[in-house]
Amino acid sequence: MRQNSLLWIRMCRSVCVAWGAILCSLTIPSTASLGAEPTVSATKSVSAMPLIVAHRGASHDAPENTLAAFELAWEQGADVIEGDFYLSADNQIVCLHDKTTTRTAPNQPSYTVSEATFDQLRELDFGAWKSPEYAGQKIPTLSEVLATVPAGKKIFVEIKCGVEILPVLKDQLAESDLLPDQIVLICFNTDVVKQARQTMGQYQTNWLTSYRRHPDTQTLSPTTPAIVETLRQTSASGLGTKDDMDAIDADLVNAVRELGCGIHAWTVDNPTTAKTLRQLGFDSITTNQPANIRAALNSSTN
Repeated sequence: MRQNSLLWIRMCRSVCVAWGAILCSLTIPSTASLGAEPTVSATKSVSAMPLIVAHRGASHDAPENTLAAFELAWEQGADVIEGDFYLSADNQIVCLHDKTTTRTAPNQPSYTVSEATFDQLRELDFGAWKSPEYAGQKIPTLSEVLATVPAGKKIFVEIKCGVEILPVLKDQLAESDLLPDQIVLICFNTDVVKQARQTMGQYQTNWLTSYRRHPDTQTLSPTTPAIVETLRQTSASGLGTKDDMDAIDADLVNAVRELGCGIHAWTVDNPTTAKTLRQLGFDSITTNQPANIRAALNSSTN
């Protein structure tokens, strides 16, 4: 009887060892192979505070695209400044929104930026139109604007001209003290976005879009599928969408996220719109009033 019991114990031990070896030999799939690696949409908290981007600086209070506006934006707590940039006739990158100087340097000689030299542009006063206290503000260069960006902050560089600016832009960005993740390029021109991604892949480059409503059907263009296709074709890092709440919804956000792209909105001065965009999970909100929009978003968390 004792001998039979010992034999039974030995048999059980052998079976357990054999099964253990079989189990150990099996390959257990990693989370990556199971497709469990988190996507952009999975890692973005819907309630996370979006970056506050100062549109042309703190342009509600100071003259747009001037050093005064950018410095004020930092004082008002912006995470990012956004500026518009053209290439002058003598290959200087200058900060201005319009193709000409007429609107922001009135009652002075008017120049088309691409046809003017830097010295000609620099003679103009770009501050007095906003307020006498800003009289004497000059058109800044890209290098001067980059130099205002503190550690841990960012700049959105909006390219307002064509691909001709890219070689000069590449050199000047490389010469700055900013890290690649502090610089984001943005543009409406799909050729510029595509070439920027090809030649300056170290920087994020976002494609910008606004919307048109068809007069007969009242449908908006571009549609979400068209936006997705453009992001694919340009290899854009993200979408910068106008704050048209007839076009923006969860489906758009999800479609952009599924591509692995970021999603950003401009130009948002309405606190209610800003709160909605935050709930939708937008990465950044561009505004003329960075202090007010931040205060509105902070109040929604209290």
